[in-house]
Amino acid sequence: MTLSARRVALLVAANTALAPFAIDAYLPAMPALADTVGASVHHTELSISVFLLGFAFGQLFGGPMSDRLGRRPVLLSGLVVFLLASLMIMRIETLGELLTWRFVQALGGGACVVNSAAIVRDCFSGREAAKVMSTMAMILMLAPLVAPAVGSGLFYLADWWLIFAFLAVYAAFLLWLMGTRLPETRPVDAPVASAGQVLRNYWSVLRHREAMGYVLSVASTFSGMFAFITSSPFLYMTHYGASPAVYPLVFGANVVVMASSNRLNIRLLRRRTPQQNMRLGLGVQFCVALALVALVASGLDSLFTVVPLIMVFMGMVGLITPNAIASMLEHFSHMSATATALLGCIQFTSGALAGAAVSAFEVNSAWPMVLTMLGVSLIGNLALRRLVGCPTHA
Repeated sequence: MTLSARRVALLVAANTALAPFAIDAYLPAMPALADTVGASVHHTELSISVFLLGFAFGQLFGGPMSDRLGRRPVLLSGLVVFLLASLMIMRIETLGELLTWRFVQALGGGACVVNSAAIVRDCFSGREAAKVMSTMAMILMLAPLVAPAVGSGLFYLADWWLIFAFLAVYAAFLLWLMGTRLPETRPVDAPVASAGQVLRNYWSVLRHREAMGYVLSVASTFSGMFAFITSSPFLYMTHYGASPAVYPLVFGANVVVMASSNRLNIRLLRRRTPQQNMRLGLGVQFCVALALVALVASGLDSLFTVVPLIMVFMGMVGLITPNAIASMLEHFSHMSATATALLGCIQFTSGALAGAAVSAFEVNSAWPMVLTMLGVSLIGNLALRRLVGCPTHA
């Protein structure tokens, strides 16, 4: 099989879309799911953090296995685990069962999705890799836009369990698609790392100053994004009064801006470096987070004032994430899946902690979300400037 840039982008986007569908599709049904398991909405929202944590571990173990065994075996095995766990979630009756099977589902999803960036790095490098990553991300942005709407429709059609039936069907579709359309991209002569070497590989990434600047920048952006995503069912539907039918619209508005910023990133890469685009995106996020804090402090926060600012904050992901991943992998082309796994582990663990911070204390206001977004945005800006340094000219 021949793999063009467009084909790679489409395949890895379809694969990576598994995560946003698993996270976002059931958000409109969160209050109903909370009633089923006999828990509050805040505590049921912890299933998002548990999923992110499982996703982190799935990537941590799946990445080295992918570098050792190949992309296809790990990817397809992860899809099987995800599919079976999705079917089990349809039968849960308690919060403990929900959290357990969401963790298992995420393990499979993480092992599957960790291959996406590695496949791109197998086939491309440099600015070409950044452009493919950005194209992939632009296609991928459709998933969070569509997922809540699909989830809302399935919820009204039957109940929350139909959403997880849909996830099982999507995993089965990916099994067929990747099994028949994706060849093995890992070079046959690539070195195979032992368990000790895997640990040394992880350590080599952790002690690489510039690489950790990229990792922490992505992790902070991801944390801010999931502080919002975890808060959004309560904040938009319960606190600001949006209906489950309106929720996908205000949630999806963020994705439109994210897709536009990915397109902008591709254009800007013609005359700017990936590092310059990252610096711009992180700076805008920090300013927006400050504006959100001021808005809540003044008591002027509402659906109409908060949504536009959230759209800008989320939109900057398109200027940060693809450039950071491509820049980091430039230093670890010989172990791209392992490096991606560590990035994913830190990224999703940070998102899980941010999500837990805004939901665990059951504070009925926007303060937990906006303060978390401000804190992680500050960390991301400091990491890029202190560890990566000033951007060089294109």
